[in-house]
Amino acid sequence: MEIKLVNIGFGNIVSANRIVAIVSPESAPIKRIISEARDRSTLIDATYGRRTRAVIITDSEHVVLSAVQPETVANRLAQRPSEDESVEEEEEPAETPE
Repeated sequence: MEIKLVNIGFGNIVSANRIVAIVSPESAPIKRIISEARDRSTLIDATYGRRTRAVIITDSEHVVLSAVQPETVANRLAQRPSEDESVEEEEEPAETPE
């Protein structure tokens, strides 16, 4: 299985294969999930002191707080590999004899 990583802001990266949900932090049940994760020491705050805009829940029950919108994280998840990776996979053109 290939490991895919997704940028969640400020250079922080999460394994895309482990993400179960990306949700907005406004509702009471999500606030409760954040509070319970803090009590269990499974909360990861990747906001760098900024406002929490996305809450990422993983299959290991870790809760990651991000300062980028949930839609942005989801779009980054759906993106193809960067062009640098696709260039490495392409064959180099054959050299023409001079």
